[in-house]
Parts: sequence; structure tokens; C-alpha cells
Amino acid sequence: MSDISKRPRRILLTGANGQLAADLKPALSAHEVCGVDADELDITNRSAVLELVGTFRPEVILNTAAFTDVDKCESNADIAAEVNGLAPAHLVEAAASVGGRVVQISTDYVFDGTSDRPYQVDDQPNPQSVYGHTKLAGERALRPEDLVVRTSWLCGVQGNNILKTVVNLAERDTPLKFVNDQVGHPTFSDDLSRVLVDLIEADAHGVMHATNAGAVSWFEFIGEILVALGKPRELVTAISTHELDPPRPAHRPAHSVLDNSSLADFGVEAAGDFRDRLPDLMAALRS
Repeated sequence: MSDISKRPRRILLTGANGQLAADLKPALSAHEVCGVDADELDITNRSAVLELVGTFRPEVILNTAAFTDVDKCESNADIAAEVNGLAPAHLVEAAASVGGRVVQISTDYVFDGTSDRPYQVDDQPNPQSVYGHTKLAGERALRPEDLVVRTSWLCGVQGNNILKTVVNLAERDTPLKFVNDQVGHPTFSDDLSRVLVDLIEADAHGVMHATNAGAVSWFEFIGEILVALGKPRELVTAISTHELDPPRPAHRPAHSVLDNSSLADFGVEAAGDFRDRLPDLMAALRS
């Protein structure tokens, strides 16, 4: 990557108190970053967005803010549509007014999960949930010069997520049940942060997929976490989605493995296998 591409950018980071942003901030240390969360900027408020962007004049707006509770989205469709679908349009309008661009974080839920192969960036989306529909609307608000980065199964040391839940339960040897008929790529927020910074510095545009490698079911993923904790894999039992009690309101894609090969188009290295990172993450969580 050239020295020109490595130059510091002026970046507006939304969702600054979220899980992903917690790892993005140190990863963006070479850049000038203004981080804002919902209490400082309501991204669904067009005039507020235009005012802040007009004042700070970012080259890049990195939007990590979203309504990500997929089940609550089902019963709060209007709010999900505003946050996930309408707000990115405000950010794009604001970016255009100062000659900047938007990097939008999206999701594997834009696909229906019926593919028998990893999803390519140009595969036709077909969301089956309110969350997926609204995130796709957010994608479609962007321009060709902007960047959509789809990811999946995001977790890490920061925030509330499945890693922390499993560690807490496993330490008490609590039996676990997880589905074996939903397959995807786990993604660690610090690995995704590194990829996002590389994409920004490469002036990448279009649609990218960015996850860790290693396609697994949720049941298999939890088994790997248990092994990394030094716990018996047998602590988790496999169940099917229709056995979940209570049933989940939102449809989950059964097979939402994302193909990351398009990252190479901009000289960006994809994140490695999640299993290689688990020991370090488990040690950090336990400490």
C-alpha cells in the first residue's frame, strides 16, 4: 500500500460506544477521529447529521451505529427502518456535501441463507427478517464511491456478546444447548477493525465481505470456545432451530457463509481462522 494511502484521514465514527467501535478506536490511532454515539448525534435526525458533518468535515464517515437486536427489530420495525435504513441516507447526503464518503457496516442477514456455497459480494440479497430488510435498505442508500462491509457473528472482548456469555456459563459448568443447523463465519471485532482500517486506507469502494475464516455451526463454534477454555466439548449439546424454546421471532439464515476474496481487489488481507485467535481472546476475557 502506498504512503499516500497511509496518510491520516479525518474520520467521523458513529456508534462510538459500541462493541466494534471499542476496537476500532485504537486501530484508527493514526487518523483524526471524532467519535459520537446516540447521546451526541441522533443519526436519524437529518438536520443534526448535516450540521455536525458540515462542522467537522470528515473525509470518511464510518457508520457502526445500528439497531442490531434482530428479534426486537421484528416488533420495532419502524425504529429499525429509521436507524438501519434511513440514517445511512442522511450520512450519505452529509458526506456528499463536504466531499466525503461513507463506510457502512452491514450483515449476512441480507441473504436468505439457502445457498450451498459461500455468498459472493454480487449475489442477489433476499432478506427474511426486518433486520435484514432494513440493513439492505441502508446498503442501497450508498453511492458507488462509498463502501459497504458485510460481516457476521460479531463478537470480541468488548461489549456484551456470545463469547462472554459462554465463558460465564462454562466457568460454572452449566450445560449449554446451541443450534447445529445455522452455519456461518464468526468474526472478532479486533480483526474486523484491522480490515476496516486497511480498506479505508486503500480507498476501497463498492461491497466487501469481511469475517474471520472457519465456517461452523453455532454448536461447533461453542464447542471450540469450550476447548479453548479447557472445558469439555461435551458441555454443549446440539439442537435444531425448531427446538429452540421459546422460538425466536426473527428468521435466521441457515447458511450465511460470506466469501471474503474480494478484499484482495484492494490489497487487503482477510482475517485468519477464528480458532487461531480463541486462546488469546479467552485469556483476555478471563482476566
